Parts: sequence; structure tokens; C-alpha cells
Amino acid sequence: MSILDRFTVTDHVAVVTGAGRGIGAATAVALAQAGADVLISARHADQLEAVADLVRAAGRRAVVVPADLSDTDAAAGLARAAYDELGRLDIVVNNVGGTIPNAFLDTDVAYLEESFHFNVSTAHALSRAAVPLMLKGPPDAQRSITSISSMMGRASGRGYLAYGTAKAALAHWTRLAAADLAPRVRVNGIFVGSVMTSALEFVAGIPEMMEQLETKTPLGRVGEPEDIAAGVLYLASKAGQYVTGKLLEIDGGIQQPNLELGVPDVT
Repeated sequence: MSILDRFTVTDHVAVVTGAGRGIGAATAVALAQAGADVLISARHADQLEAVADLVRAAGRRAVVVPADLSDTDAAAGLARAAYDELGRLDIVVNNVGGTIPNAFLDTDVAYLEESFHFNVSTAHALSRAAVPLMLKGPPDAQRSITSISSMMGRASGRGYLAYGTAKAALAHWTRLAAADLAPRVRVNGIFVGSVMTSALEFVAGIPEMMEQLETKTPLGRVGEPEDIAAGVLYLASKAGQYVTGKLLEIDGGIQQPNLELGVPDVT
């Protein structure tokens, strides 16, 4: 086997959430190009159909499931849908998440709990539903769960209390789930840095903010969704078969948040 063969997932089946654009879309296409059939889900059907066209252009099957994935029942249902439509389930990519930065005194309990629900509970619901179906697959399958966390789950920064706490919880959920599911299912995650997705679209139009992102990142640029997709492929494929319970840092080398968000002091 060539070393490059290890970076394939031929005839595997993947579920990718938040797959209408950005990291999720790039990940779905990357997995398809590496040989997987893919079920993709997000809120907007038109965005999903565009991604499905790219999956099919790679010669693989695509199943589109528009859904509000803050509903944990909807998230869990994706596992069965993939198994029923595509015949097996091997790979789960938990890419649903996000929380708008907020000042400490404006972060009430409901806001904090909503952030945890959207970033952690949804990942758990899908993964829990997926594992029994994954275990029905061929014995040589690469069974993997990869969750997209954030550098704010390991760093500090004003305004990120709800988001950072939830992403830190997702990172530790990854470590604990990996221990529970070893050796049959590998569970890993990615600490994502500044990546040019829809979440940063407002920055692209403000030169001084873009300069902050670029100059404070040691590699001198913001990331591309494909940078993260490549990491997911590594973790999901045979190339990553000896990796579980780990969080890759794909962040351009940054150690602290790059933007001054204008979140006020408590005084």
C-alpha cells in the first residue's frame, strides 16, 4: 500500500453536519474526493444541493437532508438516514456550532446553556445514534467521529465566555468519548483558528480587522475551509488509524484571539 492510499476512505459513508457552506461543505467534498458517499445536512436546501453537486461530480453519492440541527432529534436522525439511504455508516463529522460573542454581564444562564446545547448536545445526539450503526459495518472500516472545536476552547479572550466554554466542553467530550469507544471507534477533534467562512465575512470588508487577523497569525494569513477539511480527512482515514482522543490545532500558530471585539469592561 502506498502512503497516499492511507488518505482514502473508499466506499465509506460519512455524515457531515453544517455542510451547506464553509468548513462543512469543504469537508463533504474532500471526503467524496477521497472515495466516500456523503449525507450532508444544514438549514438551507439550496446550499446543500450545490454541495451535493460537487460530491456527485467526484463520482460519489450524496444525500441531502435539510434540518434545523439545534433539534437534537433531527441531529440524531441523520445517522439512520445515512444508514438506510447509503447502506452503512463509518464517519461522522460534527460541524454544527457557533455562538455570537457577548459581554459577561449580558451572558445570562439561558445564553450559556443555549451555547452548550448547540455546540455539544447536538454532537452527542448524532454520535450516540451513529455508533451502533457504525459497528454493523465491515471489520476493516475506518470508524471515526471528528468534532470541530475552536481555539477559543483552549485560549482566553474577552467576549467569548459562552462560546469558549462550549468549545472547551466539546474538546473534553471528545477525549472522554474516545476512551469509551476505543478501540472500535476513534474520536478526535480539531481546534480551528481564524478561517474565512461566513462567520468572518464581516471582517473581510474591514481592512484594519483583516490586518489584525493576518499579522497576529504566525503564518501570516487566515485559514481556508480546505485546511480544516484536510485535517478531517487525515483523522477519518487510515492515515489517522493510530490517533484517538486528540485535538489537532489547525490555527496558523495563533495562541490568543486575534480581534478586538469591542466587548465592554464591567466597569
